Formats: sequence, structure tokens, C-alpha cells
Amino acid sequence: MIYGNKIRLRAIERDDLDAFVRWFNDPEIRRYLFMYRPLSKAAEERWFGELSRRDPDEIPMAIETLDGVLIGNTAFNDIDWRNRSAEFGIVIGEKEYWNRGYGTDATLTMLRHGFGTLNMHRIFLQTLEYNHRAIRCYEKCGFRHEGTLRKAIYRDGEYHDLLMMSILRDEWDATWGGEKGDAQA
Repeated sequence: MIYGNKIRLRAIERDDLDAFVRWFNDPEIRRYLFMYRPLSKAAEERWFGELSRRDPDEIPMAIETLDGVLIGNTAFNDIDWRNRSAEFGIVIGEKEYWNRGYGTDATLTMLRHGFGTLNMHRIFLQTLEYNHRAIRCYEKCGFRHEGTLRKAIYRDGEYHDLLMMSILRDEWDATWGGEKGDAQA
């Protein structure tokens, strides 16, 4: 497991799939994701069955509280080993854990893992312009806006901008490299 201050990251288990299906079928949660269709349990079972064929460093991890409550998942995708770059993704699916610092701690823990363990140079993400809670979290963790894909996502009957954000290794080291950002290993 990988420990943060409020969360730990662990391997996803088959027992987690019911929670994932519940989260991804909740329109309020799905509104902030790039998913737009409801998700079946069969589709999630197929996804779980295919995880072993992925790059081990791209297999999503479950986010749970230190007392063992599953609250979300996170992953690095599209890792470019030559250029030391990866795309970051996260969802906190248990809404009672929103706005309580769990997403920030999970993001910082993943960044520490990405820069410290995987030796990434650049970690980037995409988020919808109206996902203000996530944008605040990403900015607090050191991500910087690097661009906007104008009206790139169609959601709820209108087009929305897609924001591109990233953090570089030297920015991470300058802000979080010391005691301040060290989550427990």
C-alpha cells in the first residue's frame, strides 16, 4: 500500500466493483468525469478482468481512508517512459468525503509516487471547466494551467471548455519536496 496522511492507495479488488458501478451511475458524479453513459456491472467486470494486461504502473488503485472505507480510485494513464510523462486521473465517489481534503491528500500521494517512485518529469491532467472543486485541489497541489481546449466537451446540452493542467518535477520539488508534502511511505 501507499500511504498518505488521510488515505491509503491499494490494489483494486473484485469486491470494489459494486461501489464503482454505483458511483459511475450517479449523474452528479458522472457529470465531472469523461463518462457520459451509465455503466453496467458486466462492463465493469470485463474492465477488471483486463487489468492484468495493462502496464502495472497504469493499473488504477483504490483510495480508502486510513480506517478502510473505500472512497474513490486513481491512476496514471498513457505513461510515456521515454519523456517521463503521465496523465493523472482521480475520482472521489463517496460524496460525503467531498470537500474534506481526501482528494487533495490522494492527489499529493499520487504525485509523490509519480515523481519519487516512477521518476516522472511531467504529470498532466484534463478537467472540465466547471469542475471548480477539482481545479482548486489541483492548483493547491501545484498543477498549473497550460491550455484550454475550447468547447471540446459536449455535456448537458452544451459545449464546455476542457482545461489542461500539469506539474513538472522541479515545481514539485520546490513546493513539496521537503517535509511539507511528504506523505508517509
